[in-house]
Amino acid sequence: MISIKHIITSLALLFLFKGVEAQNKNETALKDKINGIIKKMTLEEKINMLHGNALFSSTGVQRLGIPELTCDDGPLGVREEIKRFDWASANWTTDSATFLPNGSAIAATWNPVMANKYGVVIGEEANARKKNIMLAPAFNICRMPLCGRTYEYYSEDPYLNGQLAIQSVKGIQSQHVAACIKHFAANNQELNRDSVNALVDERALREIYFPAFKAAVQQGNAYAVMSAYNKINGYWCSENDFLLNKVLKNEWGFKGVVMSDWAGTHHTVAAANNGLDIEMGSSGPYDQWYFANPLLEAVKAGQVSVKIIDDKVRRILWLMYHTSISTNHPKGSIATPAHTKAAYDIASESIVLLKNDEHLLPLNTRSIKSIAVIGDNATRTFALGGYGAGVKAKYEVTALEGIKSRFGKTAKISFARGYRANYLANNTDAQNSGYDQPDQKLISEAVALAKTTDVAVLCIGSNREYESEGHDRKSLTLPFGEQALVNAVSAANPNTVIVIMAGAPYDLNEIKKLNHTIVWSWFNGSEAGNALADVLKGAVNPSGRLPFTFPVSLNDSPAASLNTYPGKDLTADYKEGILVGYRWYDTRKIDPLYCFGYGLSYTKFEYSGLGTDKNSYQSGDKITIRVKVRNAGNVAGKEVVQLYVRKINSAVSRADKELKAFKKVMILPAKTSIVSMSIPVNDLAYFDTQLHKWIVEPGKYELLAASSSADIRQVTSINISK
Repeated sequence: MISIKHIITSLALLFLFKGVEAQNKNETALKDKINGIIKKMTLEEKINMLHGNALFSSTGVQRLGIPELTCDDGPLGVREEIKRFDWASANWTTDSATFLPNGSAIAATWNPVMANKYGVVIGEEANARKKNIMLAPAFNICRMPLCGRTYEYYSEDPYLNGQLAIQSVKGIQSQHVAACIKHFAANNQELNRDSVNALVDERALREIYFPAFKAAVQQGNAYAVMSAYNKINGYWCSENDFLLNKVLKNEWGFKGVVMSDWAGTHHTVAAANNGLDIEMGSSGPYDQWYFANPLLEAVKAGQVSVKIIDDKVRRILWLMYHTSISTNHPKGSIATPAHTKAAYDIASESIVLLKNDEHLLPLNTRSIKSIAVIGDNATRTFALGGYGAGVKAKYEVTALEGIKSRFGKTAKISFARGYRANYLANNTDAQNSGYDQPDQKLISEAVALAKTTDVAVLCIGSNREYESEGHDRKSLTLPFGEQALVNAVSAANPNTVIVIMAGAPYDLNEIKKLNHTIVWSWFNGSEAGNALADVLKGAVNPSGRLPFTFPVSLNDSPAASLNTYPGKDLTADYKEGILVGYRWYDTRKIDPLYCFGYGLSYTKFEYSGLGTDKNSYQSGDKITIRVKVRNAGNVAGKEVVQLYVRKINSAVSRADKELKAFKKVMILPAKTSIVSMSIPVNDLAYFDTQLHKWIVEPGKYELLAASSSADIRQVTSINISK
């Protein structure tokens, strides 16, 4: 007798087959249409499509109704409109957009749903501005904490990066706008970024630096990839056959377009033959760019085949049929209430509670009648600043404004600046001299105010000038003499909440030792101040978790410890291999200041009953894991359940443990949630550089359910058979 379950399963498989069949027919029809267009094009028309014709566009073919391809920055939101041929503002009045939390803030949510929300907002606002490609998301691995773009990237872990990148891409492309994932690959420092040669062994590339890109291509179906400025193993990324042809296009089956970073193309023939499709941002007359007249001459000379040119045009047209000339193309919208809500949701889930020893937080509005808000960052906005893409935000709620809106009816709110952030990214070191010195006059004013209030909220950290594309920080030290301010204000008022706004790790050793309440915020978008105030008030239970390790000392980090940063003779040897981030600290038994995945809550979570569906597995299987998580407090909260895997007695060198799954769950007070996660056995493989393939090593593995990389709550083990 046939069961109902069997019938339902059969129908589901039938519908799935029909769906795949229809999709294949559509792809075949599109391929035929594109090939038909290419046959009508002259060689000159094809080549004109392969390079920029303005700062943020490339040429179409008007004769055949092919529009130009437009793109725009960037990872923080759709940037303001600039002039067609220079970087000056176009002075539009309709290009104010939503400023979205920075990349490491999105990673700190540990929530792919938030990454998807981010992507949808980007896509809708890009459509409103008629942009076909958004140069986002950016998710290079945080190898070096000093990197100037750490704030823009996601995390130090390839799995976390991948899960967030997939959803960012899907969100953007749900609006028929191409996501351009960047920067492929190993763009891990800004110092000498356009000339450094990164020496990275293939195992490290495959296990650390490639996985998020692979996931974004194969699971997110990204339409565009941007090549990085640097070299990898001796070859520019924009003309790297291994990266662009062998791995990206052939192995991963990437169908879309590879575009250069701006002024990141170096040669004509090498770039054309080795996988670059569109050249952007080069200097000089457009018809003299590498992919303009020089490419035409190279084709005529037989150095580049017409077949290769046709493949590039085919990819561009494929992207267009999924974006600018797609059917049912959304109209888009910009800076809407829904976008505001998305920015708030992301920001409120990103804030990390680092310390709350005296349980000062959440602030009790019934007993607190006066609050001193101190620090330049309390009134600073972060949508613009430094080099690289910013957003002409329609509005941005500062910390002071947020605190006034949430506490102003019950408490007197006063402000003191406390320090002077006198640093500009485009200044020389000599011009910025003295930026790290405290301002005693401002400190005295802050102390005088703090003495008169019930609570002091001290807003310090960095800003978009100090953390910027184009340069790296020189140390982990807090800038602007902030430590002196912290010491003075904390001594004046023991009820001081330290709020740090930054996008990358800093030296918090003294603050951690002396202060009992520390909150980490970010460059957190248009709703930053409201989200922060709601966390301070307890309207939001903090659920952010650190996306990277904070070292006790810079010399504890792998690149610094091995003296491979910034490199010798423009060569950075990635000697640490696969031991990046927590993998390094855990394997080398180095205690960090704050570990990967760390973050506190206003409640407590208890773990129990970790188990798997079987005891033994083989390649191709899927491991199903369940663990019980109980909210043992009296406040509803979200817990990030992290699952790490450790190979016991491995025959090859491995990290102590690796993140292989995670899930963020909301649990009500005194309630228990059964959290289920799955891991494909093949995800436990290492890359064998001798055999050039992935190997699932048989034997015993430990599964570690954790609240952070250092806080292991439950352990179980499984066996993988040959």
